[in-house]
Amino acid sequence: MVELTISFKFSSVGTLLTFKTWRIDRRACRSRVPILFVKCLPILQSLSCLIARFFIAILLFAGCNEPSVKSPTKRPVAVAAAADLKFAFDELVEEFEKTHSDIDVQTTFGSSGNFFAQLSNQAPFDIYFSADISYPRQLVEQGLADKESEFLYAVGQIVVWVPKNSPIDVETLGPKAVLDLAARKVAIANPQHAPYGKAAEAALKRWGVYDDVKDRLVLGDNIAQTAQFVESGAADIGVIALSLAMAPAMKEKGRYWQVPLDDYPTMEQGSVILNWAQDRAATESFRSFVAGPQGRAVLRRYGFILPQE
Repeated sequence: MVELTISFKFSSVGTLLTFKTWRIDRRACRSRVPILFVKCLPILQSLSCLIARFFIAILLFAGCNEPSVKSPTKRPVAVAAAADLKFAFDELVEEFEKTHSDIDVQTTFGSSGNFFAQLSNQAPFDIYFSADISYPRQLVEQGLADKESEFLYAVGQIVVWVPKNSPIDVETLGPKAVLDLAARKVAIANPQHAPYGKAAEAALKRWGVYDDVKDRLVLGDNIAQTAQFVESGAADIGVIALSLAMAPAMKEKGRYWQVPLDDYPTMEQGSVILNWAQDRAATESFRSFVAGPQGRAVLRRYGFILPQE
């Protein structure tokens, strides 16, 4: 019985040399292959070992000559941001990192109320951007955030939104659009923990239609999920953030009617740095960028009303 052959396996984390064996019966070989080949098998085995050693030497030499210079580690800033900021912050963070290449902004989007509950238990975020400034202020009162870092960054707005191919003439009907026969399901964010849900509920009551639609409401965990419900067809119409409706990804897919500011409580949106921020200087750099001319310009493009404007 003769055993022969090797194989190589390559991966992104290294090179593994393995031997794979085929068993060849000399008696079977006499009837199927020339005798000369069988006699040469020991020579082939020795040759395979030499080849294996040759490749090992090459691989070790290449490994020893790999550059040992490592790229500098970026300074992470963990951001908890209200879901209405999704598209605006994607653009804003990209702009920020162009001039702050040593900082890596890691953003998580969700409901402001849910974030507040997590941050009250010291969730690992450095800075919090809420759709309701009362949440950051409560964190300051609890001694969990820096009062000096608190600031009003924008005022949010809401719209009644439908997909582009919807039969509902939302632009003409305005607040009555939710009563259209085609509006079988109406999406709003959950008013229990989402500021945009509270605003939507207040507007529906102001229009005198809340009782007519309350049994047809579909509640999103946050305003981004609410918009997704309408976009996907899970709901026929929804009350969502203007910032989402103005985003290129949504603008091409739908139509909307902008709700007058007097129809719901003013949505002051605020931010604060948490006391346990890991890199205070990097976090303050991002905060200053959002509050500065470049950050304000991005927020303005997405329909936010800015402080002092």
